[in-house]
Amino acid sequence: MPTYDYQCRNCKMRFELRQSFDDKSTTVCPSCHGIAHRLFSPVPILFKGPGFYITDSREGGKNKGD
Repeated sequence: MPTYDYQCRNCKMRFELRQSFDDKSTTVCPSCHGIAHRLFSPVPILFKGPGFYITDSREGGKNKGD
């Protein structure tokens, strides 16, 4: 199950919860029992394998004009 970040609307406390994809996006704050909403954050992108580096697309420093 994925882990989601939440923030309480009352006390502004941030916490994490492991939830299913089908669960509601709002939940109860463990501190003040107020309503908390899910926070969204950017997903990291990992480039693996050949073709992702600038040196992979060059021809080893050869000049085509010579």
